[in-house]
Amino acid sequence: MHGSRRAFLGTALGLAATTAGLTAGLGTTAHAADASAAAGRHGCRRRRIPPSGLGMHLYTMRTPLAQDFKGTLARLAETGYATVGVSGRHGHSAAAIRQMLDETRLKAVLEHVGHSTVTGSGLPQALEDIHTLGARWIVVPSLPGEMHSPAGFREAARQFNKAGLAAREAGLGPLLFHNHGSDHAVVEGENLYDILLTETDPELVGFELDVYWAAKGGADPRSLFVRHRHRFPALHVKDMAPDGDFADVGSGVLDFAAMFDTAKSGGVRQWLVEHDSPADPFATALNSYTYLSRLRY
Repeated sequence: MHGSRRAFLGTALGLAATTAGLTAGLGTTAHAADASAAAGRHGCRRRRIPPSGLGMHLYTMRTPLAQDFKGTLARLAETGYATVGVSGRHGHSAAAIRQMLDETRLKAVLEHVGHSTVTGSGLPQALEDIHTLGARWIVVPSLPGEMHSPAGFREAARQFNKAGLAAREAGLGPLLFHNHGSDHAVVEGENLYDILLTETDPELVGFELDVYWAAKGGADPRSLFVRHRHRFPALHVKDMAPDGDFADVGSGVLDFAAMFDTAKSGGVRQWLVEHDSPADPFATALNSYTYLSRLRY
């Protein structure tokens, strides 16, 4: 759904709104009026996601991967995807996954590695595995629940700086952190995500911004990209259904054209599709790729 059929829901990018707020104004007339207004504000959209930057986060494909890892990769490549984010190896070694990626002409750009591994004795092996995969970034997918306080996030910032230095010394890119909605909460008067942004070294630590969870948590990706330049080399591109659930990219309420308008400022290099609970992972992969490959902003 795009052009005159797609709502320009700029407010969805600052989603402190409730589900009722999200669904308001989604009638056909509102869609046409908002799309027309968006076209006028943006003028002639010429930019596009570079084909080499359009990827799939493999958590989306976990069910078929568990049955046929290489066959699933091959279908993603046939769809048009160029890159993947690794999330779960399904019994395969990093070397075996790299071989399958090479054979299907896909490139791994990052891998999600648990917080306890990144902050513990397993970090050197994890960094070696990133090299083996041919990737650039190691990503912490979440923080333990007990760390969701200003003190906990300050400790996480310290841990990330240390692990980011190890990643740099290993010849890799900065350590990245993947957000969820609760990471954008205000606790004891402080925004938790802002603590990570301000108390980590930009040379050592970056962010894989999940735009769905950012919006769900009340953050504005456009503003983040401008206020914290070059901190967001990778995105999880995930859409939101009118009821607040997950949706195939392009079928929900998030305005990706507006969101990506400032992505260059944020340093975005990878747009990784994700859907947390797809009914048909391959249909989701196709629908999302088709929308993003045609998107102009």
